[in-house]
Amino acid sequence: MAALPLRALTLRQLQFFSVLVEEGQFGKAARRLAITQPALSNAIKQMEKLLGAELLTRSTHRLELTPVGAEVLARTDFLVNTFEVALRDIESTVQRGRAYVRIGVIPSASARVAAAASEYLQDGHREVELSWRDAPSNTLLAELRSGQIDMAVAAITEPPGGLTCIDLFRDPLVLVVRRDHPLAAAGDASWEAIGKERLVLFESGSMPALGNPARAQFAQGPQPYRVSYSETLYALVRGGQALGLMPRLYTSSLRDPELAVVPLLKPRVERRVVLAYLPGPMRNVVAQELIAFLRERLPQAGEATVRRVSGKGARARR
Repeated sequence: MAALPLRALTLRQLQFFSVLVEEGQFGKAARRLAITQPALSNAIKQMEKLLGAELLTRSTHRLELTPVGAEVLARTDFLVNTFEVALRDIESTVQRGRAYVRIGVIPSASARVAAAASEYLQDGHREVELSWRDAPSNTLLAELRSGQIDMAVAAITEPPGGLTCIDLFRDPLVLVVRRDHPLAAAGDASWEAIGKERLVLFESGSMPALGNPARAQFAQGPQPYRVSYSETLYALVRGGQALGLMPRLYTSSLRDPELAVVPLLKPRVERRVVLAYLPGPMRNVVAQELIAFLRERLPQAGEATVRRVSGKGARARR
């Protein structure tokens, strides 16, 4: 059992601490919390007294977390987020007869996940209110750990600590080239075939961990362009400035008569797309049911077909 002083901590104190760190100033945090600055200061001091440790170092213009404070904050954010979501879940259940479930998804997998979720809702399952969050994988996994979402479909290269991960499918890297490029006629390409041509790839998400080692292995020439959006990547390829390097899942919505998608082999480099969630009891039964459904349904969808397509490019991020 926890020591008696620690058990005197209140959720309100934890909320005060979380908001204070987020705002970075006592004045801003007090206004957001609709309390006086002295009341906030006293609450933090009382929290430190109960914990027996300093959480913040204070100066005239800034606050900094102590090492202990950083550890406490991670657990505080989880408790605060979980409490707020539990309240919304209770409200949704009582007022609308629906459970509340939060899903995180990388944008490149959103079509597949949304289609599977729609099947779940239409299959006679209990009514549920879904909340969607699209973001890069590292953001989703951080929000999953902090209790902001219930599950995430994310791309990984290494197993993330503290989470349960179910493999769904593999997503290999492909080249996006101009249709008049020699590699488009070849049907597929090796890394050596890229030669000294410049690449363009996403600057974040799984691409640095996937693309950089392969580039280094084959001693390719100029440093690649690094972009945030697929529209920019496609524009650079159309203009003949680079070859696009991206996960194949993105190209399932590519409709551009000027571009071709070319499988990249020898070696085949791929990312793992997983369904991730926190181990232990789920917040509600419906979240547990939906995880089980997605775990079975998403791998059955198969990998996106690699093909050369026509039309306009679609917006997408990791």
